[in-house]
Amino acid sequence: MSRKKAFVKPAVLLATSLLVFNTAIPFSAASELSLDDSIALALENNPSIKMAIADKEKAVWGIKENEAGKMPNLSLSNSNNRASGAGAASSSDNFSTSLRASWPLYTGGRTEGLIDQAKYNANIATVGVVKAKEQVKLDTTTAYFSVLQNNKLVKVNQQTVDNLSEHLKNVQAQFQVGTIAKSDVLRSEVELANAQQNLTKAQNAYDVSIATFNNIIGLPLDSQNTMKDDLAFASYDMSLEDSIQMAKEKRPEIMQSQDTINAAKAGIKVADSGKLPTVSASGTQGWSGSKFPGDNSNWTVGVSASWNIFDAGVTNAKIKEAQANMDKVSHTDQQTRTAVELEVRQAYLSMKEAEARIETSKVAVDKASEDLKASQAKYYAGVGTNLDVIDAQVALTQAETNATQALYDYNVNKAKLQKAIGAGIE
Repeated sequence: MSRKKAFVKPAVLLATSLLVFNTAIPFSAASELSLDDSIALALENNPSIKMAIADKEKAVWGIKENEAGKMPNLSLSNSNNRASGAGAASSSDNFSTSLRASWPLYTGGRTEGLIDQAKYNANIATVGVVKAKEQVKLDTTTAYFSVLQNNKLVKVNQQTVDNLSEHLKNVQAQFQVGTIAKSDVLRSEVELANAQQNLTKAQNAYDVSIATFNNIIGLPLDSQNTMKDDLAFASYDMSLEDSIQMAKEKRPEIMQSQDTINAAKAGIKVADSGKLPTVSASGTQGWSGSKFPGDNSNWTVGVSASWNIFDAGVTNAKIKEAQANMDKVSHTDQQTRTAVELEVRQAYLSMKEAEARIETSKVAVDKASEDLKASQAKYYAGVGTNLDVIDAQVALTQAETNATQALYDYNVNKAKLQKAIGAGIE
């Protein structure tokens, strides 16, 4: 009997150890992520950046495509015919082979204009990669702070539930000894139930923010990571005027807008080329005869020019179309610059407004916490009311929620402002 007990004990210890080890595995899989770590993951995994890079590569190949218009072309053609007449003893073959080279010498500026357009479009696509990265940085930062905010709100609501649960115990104890009315118990139970519902909502918001964050940085949606950073206040030192000036110099949208204007100017050049002559050189080497590639050899070399004297107004219409497009992109450029300035102003003013709320919300939390303690002390001493305690708890929860919201709004609007002025662009 003793031997059996001696055997069972080590087995239980071994099984317990394995259980502890296995349950520790999921926790070890989770990792701490700083905001910089999260941004690095997003820049590596986010599909919008990969799509922008693909657009850039496509635009670069567009330059090569149009540059080929200035280079010579070489083509080879061959035909083979077999003929047989009525009563002929045999059929005959006829081979014809030609090798032709052509070289556009002058296109009226059309080729050069298309190359310029392709280069400006490549610049736009290159800046588009930067623009995509900046948007991903902002989305990641916002999602990161959203996780921190919702985690804080879960704690606030959990503390509210704990406080109201403890208060309900005290209320029930006083009701048992007959010092308070049943209504105090019922009201306390209702407030606790409401607080528990708010906690459930806060937990759900936290879970959703985690999934959203994981989606942005390219992790499985159910990944659980610990956020290394916290919602904190760090001052922004630039003035509004300096911020606007920096945005005008560094915003990708303004760079893209200028390249769009340049591409439209090149489009006018392309359209104008229809009024000018074109010149090309060509050479042909041919073979023909009854045997492949041909018994007889011949060649030609020449220069040709063409000038479209009348095209029923097609060229003029293309020029007018290109000029109208130039007017459109000029107006769009002004609209873009105004929108950038407005975005900077909105983010800056919203950040400053949140900064002011941070200070007032701290004071409100301190006062609400003191009021709750005082209300609880009075009620338990029999000189206060249950409603005073409940109101004080509601006020404290609201004050802590407002403080969390103010910190979140400040950090998010600061991130929006940094994106709006192009602060992250190298």
